[in-house]
Order: sequence, then structure tokens, then C-alpha cells
Amino acid sequence: MKKMQQIITKSLQDMLSKDVILFVIKIGFISFAVTLLFAWSMWGLVTNIIASYLSWIPWTWVQTSGASIATFSFTYMLFIIIVALLTSLYSEKLLIALAKKRYPDVPVVGSANITTSILLTLKASIVFLLLFIITLPLLFIPLFGQVLILYLWSILLKEPTIYDVGALFINDKKTLKEKKKKTRVLAMIAALFNYIPLVNIFAPVFAQILFLHHILGKEK
Repeated sequence: MKKMQQIITKSLQDMLSKDVILFVIKIGFISFAVTLLFAWSMWGLVTNIIASYLSWIPWTWVQTSGASIATFSFTYMLFIIIVALLTSLYSEKLLIALAKKRYPDVPVVGSANITTSILLTLKASIVFLLLFIITLPLLFIPLFGQVLILYLWSILLKEPTIYDVGALFINDKKTLKEKKKKTRVLAMIAALFNYIPLVNIFAPVFAQILFLHHILGKEK
């Protein structure tokens, strides 16, 4: 528990740095532009598809207003996915700079493969979207739905993040496998940012910083 508190404290401190804030703003702006283009061109089609999917539910309000809410949620999820993908692709220099500041004696032993990063992010995104669609009716259940979506968001963050961060500082697969333990909790903590519009653009980089401190351990 104490180690977890230290990881969260260090990560929040790093989140307030100028470099992190500027990086997140750039990623957020590009992601918003891409999502806005999608929403402008595909909103009606997606709403009709979701309405058809929800037609079996006996509650009328879910079939009508629920479809619009679900479409907005889907677009919001797309925005989160784009932010996660771009963060995965362009955060390496930022992570190395943060590591040198906190852990100057820890060497950089490698680099994340771009193709692997993209594939892992796409895989996590597909799993996330499939589970989101399958469990969509459950998301309308108070409290349970909020916990469920938090878990789904953690799926989007966990595997790509442990790879992107681990590839920089760990060569041994057994060590990396050991470090993957308890990262689900870290991913869910980072995913909490997704509940707040605008602040949600910090979720992927916050996950990376959390994983960075989790992997590298005590500050030198």
C-alpha cells in the first residue's frame, strides 16, 4: 500500500511538469480534431445502428434517448482510443526525460517497436470496443455500470502501456512479466481521468508515468 501511494504521488508530481502538460495538449488537440471529423460524418449512421441493437430492450427510454447517449459514448470512446494511440507512439522521449530526472542511474536499454505498439493498441482497442458493445445494456445500471466502464478503460491502457514503458528499461522477459502484476489497478487508477471531459486526455500519459515508477521502483 505504501509503495502504491509513493507511485501515485510521484506520478501526480510529474503530471504537473511543463513538458507533460505541453505534450498532452498537443495530443489532445490532434485527437479532438480527428474525433470531430468522425462525429460530423458518421453520427447519424452510428445512432441508427445502436438504436437497432437496443431495440430488444423493453424500456422505451433506452431505445430512444439511450441510442443518442450510446452514440455520444461511442464517439467519446473513439476519442479516448485516439489519445491512447498517439500517446503510445510519441511519448518515448518524454518518458526517458522523466526517468533521467527521477532515476539517473537507470539506463535506457531499448526502444519500443512502433509496429508492435500500434498492434497492441489496436488489439486492446478492438477488445475494448467489443466488450463495450456486448455490455452496453449493463452500462445503464447505476454504480455497476460505472465500475464496468472503468474496467473496460483499463483494458485499453494496460497492455500497450506496459510494453511501451517496459521496452525502454527492461530486457528480461521474466522481470517484465513480474512487473506486470498489479498493473491492472494502476491502469484503472489512470482510467479515472476518463470520467472528466478535457482531463481525460491525461489518462494514457498518466498510465505511462504510473507504470514508469512501478517498474523502476525506488527513486535514486
